[in-house]
Amino acid sequence: MERNRSDEKKTRVPSGAAVQSAALTKQLYRAFFQEWAERGLAVLSLERVAARVGAGKAAIYRRFPSKLAFVEAALITHGPRVALPQDSGGLESDVLSFLMGLRAVLRHPLIRRILPDLHAEAARSEEMRAINSRVAAMRRELGRALIDRAVARNDLPASIDRELALDLLPATLYWRMVVIGRTPTRAEVCTIARTISAALRGGGR
Repeated sequence: MERNRSDEKKTRVPSGAAVQSAALTKQLYRAFFQEWAERGLAVLSLERVAARVGAGKAAIYRRFPSKLAFVEAALITHGPRVALPQDSGGLESDVLSFLMGLRAVLRHPLIRRILPDLHAEAARSEEMRAINSRVAAMRRELGRALIDRAVARNDLPASIDRELALDLLPATLYWRMVVIGRTPTRAEVCTIARTISAALRGGGR
């Protein structure tokens, strides 16, 4: 009987504090992005981030040893899986699905403020450039699925320059929405998808 109780202790799923801790981490990420969007990363205060969720700064330092570690964890947790490519059955429909997902993401007011600041900080700081490069590499690795599916379906030549293709996919929307600040209509996104698909089909070497 004693052994059964011991086994139960070993296999019992943690609850209470562990669940609250995960919930607090999620709240801290959200507060971090809100603070970043409002003030910019250079003057971002971890005390203000913690205060947004009714916690002390120690709640952050128990999870992350530094501000940069917090930045990297937040970006890696949320960045790579934004607007993931979906399998829609064909190249142009896959590209359109990706672009519509990206359009929805780039319309978010926090993201539209954070992205330019992220790239500005990456230009000033080697540490931030390294973080940004790691997050971008993770996103590109996930994006390869769209290209690989198209090659497997013979929608694209096997010789396609995958790195150039991955540059091309988000470039037009990013330029229009983040750099210029204009949101394309759905009809415009459809035109962009057709144009990109045609360019990709001609991208074999």
